[in-house]
Amino acid sequence: MAFSKAQEQAICHGQGPALVLAGPGSGKTTVITNRIRYLTQGEGVDPSSILVITFTRAAAREMKSRYQQMTGTEWTKVTFGTFHSVFFTILKLAYGYTGASIITEEEQGRLIRERMEVYRVEAEDAGEFVSGILNEISRVKGEMIRLEYYYPQICSQEIFQKIYRDYEGRLRQERRIDFDDMLVMCYELFRERPDILGAWQKKYRYILIDEFQDINRIQYEIVRMMALPENNLFIVGDDDQSIYRFRGARPEIMLGFEQDYPGAARILLDQNYRSTRQIVQAAGRVIRHNQARFPKEIRDVRGEGRSLVIRQWPDSRKEAAAIASQLRDYRKLGLPWEEMAVLYRTNTGPRQLVETLMEYNIPFSMRDVLPNLYDHWICRDLMAYIRAGKGQISRADFLRIMNRPVRYISRDALEGRVVDLERVKSFYQDRPWMMERVEQLEYDLHMIKGLAPGAAVNYIRKAVGYDDFIRDYALERRLDREELTEILDQLQESGLRYKTMEQWEESIEAYRKELERQQEGRKEKQEGVSLMTMHSSKGLEFRVVFILDANEGITPHHRAQLEADLEEERRMFYVAMTRAKDRLHIYYAGERYHKKQEVSRFVKEIEDDAGTDSHILWGRQRENQRGTGTGGAGGGKRA
Repeated sequence: MAFSKAQEQAICHGQGPALVLAGPGSGKTTVITNRIRYLTQGEGVDPSSILVITFTRAAAREMKSRYQQMTGTEWTKVTFGTFHSVFFTILKLAYGYTGASIITEEEQGRLIRERMEVYRVEAEDAGEFVSGILNEISRVKGEMIRLEYYYPQICSQEIFQKIYRDYEGRLRQERRIDFDDMLVMCYELFRERPDILGAWQKKYRYILIDEFQDINRIQYEIVRMMALPENNLFIVGDDDQSIYRFRGARPEIMLGFEQDYPGAARILLDQNYRSTRQIVQAAGRVIRHNQARFPKEIRDVRGEGRSLVIRQWPDSRKEAAAIASQLRDYRKLGLPWEEMAVLYRTNTGPRQLVETLMEYNIPFSMRDVLPNLYDHWICRDLMAYIRAGKGQISRADFLRIMNRPVRYISRDALEGRVVDLERVKSFYQDRPWMMERVEQLEYDLHMIKGLAPGAAVNYIRKAVGYDDFIRDYALERRLDREELTEILDQLQESGLRYKTMEQWEESIEAYRKELERQQEGRKEKQEGVSLMTMHSSKGLEFRVVFILDANEGITPHHRAQLEADLEEERRMFYVAMTRAKDRLHIYYAGERYHKKQEVSRFVKEIEDDAGTDSHILWGRQRENQRGTGTGGAGGGKRA
């Protein structure tokens, strides 16, 4: 097998630390597996003294399989594993832990829910709160932060500290550990027991780490200890693809590696074997706007390729319809569905697209769990209003809506499983101001009864005052009002497509069943067009990629305010672009929910740096134009 000069240099690196910068599609797995062979067959290194660390079990299995195929053996003494599997092995031998010692996600959730009851924590979405708390506990451990100095985002500092201490106390009491404890306890073990550390240093004289840009602080500190005294630390990664800060990854660790190891070799794998020149150059124009990175120029190997297609669509519905139409066109040209992907910033982004693909009967698979918009508590509130407007009001529905917005109606005013508003008014007959409020609610329900779904949602938001309730609710609980308002916007947009509630409810049920089917099929072989977040696309490649909703506020996300956040958002967009092998379509909407939308700054960066000779097809699609364009037709250069 022929290697590039840079690959050869990395594979044949001698002793001491090495930093290998591996751009997208540059063959990093090939370099790592061939370096192992070079060490064992070329330098006579004992295979059992080599440790290869990856971030996922799938990556470890693939790396091991590739190495075994290369060497023609079914078994190898080289250790391949994730950080957690390697560190847990160390803890098993030191403390006698077994697999049963690891707390499951279900048990973690149950434990946090218990604490919520004890401390009377109220959350509309308990699952979201539990997930948020566990993420913050993980951050405290992974970043080695003292609890008293940590300021949580999900709740008050006082409540978080109580839940954290109770959670840790329960684990220690039951002699259980979570995944973060594997790191913390291994770090503490090595600090307190030099003899144990020394034994592992002697065992693993060569350490190779894949995807090093995703490492966190405690993982790095443990690895640094294990690599002593020879420091045969061979790290491979791409600082431009570090997109997991929310999980504790610290790209600055990779950027500072040469300061920690002044004599380290730096090798740049600068040839992209995956994507065409147009894609490689466009992605490069975006990522060079980041400041905190190693300067590098990635070169293509495959040649010119087809032009990028960058288009504005009038709204998200037409954007989704265009993607569905173009996917069908690619299929007619002989491209398998599995060679195409649609990427988006968050897992709430593709709802419109999913419904459109269902209408077009295009098979698809989702890598991420897509939250069902219609299961959100805001949707349940609106549906309760609409059902109540039909006549018979259940107690459950009335409890949802009676104080949203606040009317100060008491539970004591309710009798039985069905609510009679005449009895409620009778309960407040000595309080005229409360009578007025109940009468106003009665009038609003009567008005809702005769409205089509979209109009009903709009009436609840504006006339009833639900938008004002959401504003106050978000303010009081320190939630993102914009995200809650978007839920309302999506529901209203969905409702506008139907004339009757029956039609809307049928559509909602079909959508729910499709999401359930997708959830059940996630462990099976993925068939159809791939739909996934930019995060989930990392490490994958497709012949055709569509980037959905390249709008400001979506990508970059509206929460990204600090420069470090914006640079991470840009890296995400770069990762999404570089998943494409042959064709890349970047789409954005001119309007969402009747509000004008701005194109993403990342798209502008492609345009601003492109020059007049750029092979990019720009287009603002008119409503009377057919939205196929698989060959890039229909859009000239943007004026």
